[in-house]
Amino acid sequence: MKLLPATAPRDRASTRLLHVDPTTGSVEHTALTALPALVEPGDLVIVNDAATLPAALRLTSHDAELRLAAHAPDGAFHAVVLGAGTWRTPTEERGPAPSLRAGERVASGELTATIVAVDPSEPALVTLRFDQAGAAFERALYARGEVVNYSYLSLPLELWDVQSRFSSRPWAFEPPSAGLALTFGLVAALRGRGVVVAALSHAAGLSSTGSASLDRRLPLPERYEIPEATRVAVERTRAERGRILAVGTTVVRALESSALEHGAVQAGIGEATLVIGPGFRPRVVDGVLTGMHAPGTSHFSLLRAFAPRELLERALDAAARAGYLEHEFGDACLVLPRRAAS
Repeated sequence: MKLLPATAPRDRASTRLLHVDPTTGSVEHTALTALPALVEPGDLVIVNDAATLPAALRLTSHDAELRLAAHAPDGAFHAVVLGAGTWRTPTEERGPAPSLRAGERVASGELTATIVAVDPSEPALVTLRFDQAGAAFERALYARGEVVNYSYLSLPLELWDVQSRFSSRPWAFEPPSAGLALTFGLVAALRGRGVVVAALSHAAGLSSTGSASLDRRLPLPERYEIPEATRVAVERTRAERGRILAVGTTVVRALESSALEHGAVQAGIGEATLVIGPGFRPRVVDGVLTGMHAPGTSHFSLLRAFAPRELLERALDAAARAGYLEHEFGDACLVLPRRAAS
């Protein structure tokens, strides 16, 4: 069976939770409100506090849409160019993207940019630098840009639909959706349980580009920043034998990329180039709270570093049979071993 998408924002109190225990192989249905009972005092929950940008730009210089995908060096951006059509057309069915060249100019109203580079194997993936900078760029982007929307949605999303309770700096190109369902009440319940809640910022990128070959390269390198307070919380949790639960695959990438590069999680800004999949042994993260991710996606591949493929596929089948929903407003999956009884 196939999971159906959540087609619009909904009451997050109704979010269901599928708990997958890689140690016992069990799959249990519950509600996200039960999360505090599934963690223990001394555990650490880390969320992504990146706010979501209006990263989709309808070009006025070409019959195309530009979707910002990642930060590039020196203030430039990597972006994906989609051909004719609207968000109601599946990305893979959009018209052919215009053939842009390095040095060519593009515009979305008053927001103008120069193409810096075109990927030689994926011409729809470009690097561009906007003429505007600082506050002028932000004003123009928020005036012209829209939330990245996909065809399974019933109505176009507004910017406030894709912000979590933690959203702070506008870094993400699509919402770090695993945190959307965490309410203030649920965070308070976690803290009341003796669980520490900390944050980092990770510039979540696009989840789909319309090109199967380019999708296989996702996620692209993505910027992150780990605060000193979060580094200290990780160190303390490890020393006290607590578990670290990442809310979203972006948090996993940031923490594991930092640990791989520096030998341990380090505070500061970095770039997550690590692509996590089967065979990867996490050094920092013990479990992941995420959405429902189908086989073949980069998110599903990352989860295979925490649980075997057979167990994840069995869990997805159980979720589909029970009517769970996928995508950013869908239900949740917790991949975390239960504590052994003492």
